Amino acid sequence: MMTNNMETEGRADESSSSQRDPPQNTGSYEFSLTPQDSRPTEDSQPAEKSVPIEEPIVVDRKAIEKLTEGLLSHYLPDLYSSKQALLELNQNQVILLDTLDQEVTKFRECNSLLDLNSLFTEAKFYHGKLVNIRKDMIMLHEKTTKLKKRALKLQQQRQKEAMEKEQQREKELERERQLIAKPAQRT
Repeated sequence: MMTNNMETEGRADESSSSQRDPPQNTGSYEFSLTPQDSRPTEDSQPAEKSVPIEEPIVVDRKAIEKLTEGLLSHYLPDLYSSKQALLELNQNQVILLDTLDQEVTKFRECNSLLDLNSLFTEAKFYHGKLVNIRKDMIMLHEKTTKLKKRALKLQQQRQKEAMEKEQQREKELERERQLIAKPAQRT
């Protein structure tokens, strides 16, 4: 509706300016259609029968400015709202990317927690093995200590038996010597 009003104003300005002043090159633009520029449409007749335009169309600078303002006022609100929608969409995408990045970080932490859990399970398993090895080593140490004591006792007993045998033999030798007849001494 606004463009129609501006068009009529532009036409009114155009008619008044064309009646007063001749067209000048300093502020007016001249648009003209020649028979070559006119193209036939479905309703129109071939180019040979078309009606030629007798005088060129002269458009005043004010009319162009008003038409431009009307066109801009018609489309700018939609463009601004589209711009706002795009900015909002861009902000939402940034927020979404941040959220996705946080979720990825959480998943990595979960995977590292699973790795930690497996490490703790493995550590528990090997700790149990170490405890068993320690028990075995303590038991072996006790057994070797007992065996050393027993070996020492056996060694002492053998030495004692060997001494007793030696003493027994010496006694027997001594007794045999005493039993052997001694020649009497002559005096």
